[in-house]
Amino acid sequence: MKYDALIVGGGIVGLATALQLQKEKPGLKLAVLEKENELARHQTGNNSGVIHSGVYYKPGSLKARNCIRGYELLLAFCREHHVPFELCGKVIVATEQHELPLLENLYQRGLQNGLDQIRRITPDEIKSYEPYVAGLAGIHVPYTGIVDYKRVAEKYGELIRAQGGEIFLGQKVTGLQESGNTLEVVTADRTFTTRLLINCAGLYSDKIAALSFPQLNVRIVPFRGEYYKLRPEKEYLVRTLIYPVPDPNFPFLGVHFTRMARGGVEAGPNAVLAFSREGYTKSNINLRELGETLAWPGFQKVAAKYWRTGLGEMYRSFSKAAFTKALQKLIPEIQESDLIEGGAGVRAQACDRDGGLVDDFLILEGKNVINVCNAPSPAATSSLAIGETVSKLAVGRL
Repeated sequence: MKYDALIVGGGIVGLATALQLQKEKPGLKLAVLEKENELARHQTGNNSGVIHSGVYYKPGSLKARNCIRGYELLLAFCREHHVPFELCGKVIVATEQHELPLLENLYQRGLQNGLDQIRRITPDEIKSYEPYVAGLAGIHVPYTGIVDYKRVAEKYGELIRAQGGEIFLGQKVTGLQESGNTLEVVTADRTFTTRLLINCAGLYSDKIAALSFPQLNVRIVPFRGEYYKLRPEKEYLVRTLIYPVPDPNFPFLGVHFTRMARGGVEAGPNAVLAFSREGYTKSNINLRELGETLAWPGFQKVAAKYWRTGLGEMYRSFSKAAFTKALQKLIPEIQESDLIEGGAGVRAQACDRDGGLVDDFLILEGKNVINVCNAPSPAATSSLAIGETVSKLAVGRL
């Protein structure tokens, strides 16, 4: 089974990369390998469905550039292929005095990223958008929207097949073997030969990268984000999307309220260490994977630095009352009884050996390999732009 390019990972980034590669080089023989029996099973299928505007990301970074470009590409794609979405906007709200300078920094960052329609809003203006929110000041971001990313990913897959690409489900990559100018990619029951391997394996991207980069200096640390849902009779409390001012030292946005494209309102997520790379529940424990995480020097340094934050997140994971209290900072009227247990997602966060939680998208190139080693949020929004970026690197090799 010989191919010009093989993409490992049938999530939204892998599929977008395949689609953009077909666009850049029509007629290319390519295939996507996905270990599950369906596409978009993990990060793509369990995220909050937000179309991000690019307000949070450092100007000039891969995240900023790809989010803003990806936003435009995603909206155009959804319109062309009749995938429903809604640009409902969001408010980012400061609830404490010390958050006001951070809010202003966010506002300036948004302007630097070209979001000239965002605006500062007063407490009264906050209530004009979200009547039940309490805040000292806010930013209104009209660009933000909601979409069902699993549906987007499935449409990508449909187009890949229509344009002659192949998608193999149930094909977990177990080994790589270099053979001259090609690679042999081994799964449980097949061997594929390719001129170029593109690794978009998400939660296992470091494992695939390590097959060709034995001295890889980053590891994926899985963080579970747990959600509650508002009871249907309480959904009136949230009109659009409501976010706190994020902690600038921690790569998560804090618990927030999200109207969902599939209906309903989610509250969350927190961010707790997952005891398995696909650990969607507290009881999901993989001792080998947990041991690898705990033994990684970078994670040990992260734990030492953020132990107070980590304990707070863990406490909220086990205490519905504590989770409710965090949400009450934004909507004081929310009560514990208004929340019903929702789902969870696991975020693949790259952590380097020195204890840095990698803040940007990370792409590492080898002889016959391109590894997308860090693509957390806003990767879904950015997917077509990341695919464009990677496909341009790929075309140079092909």
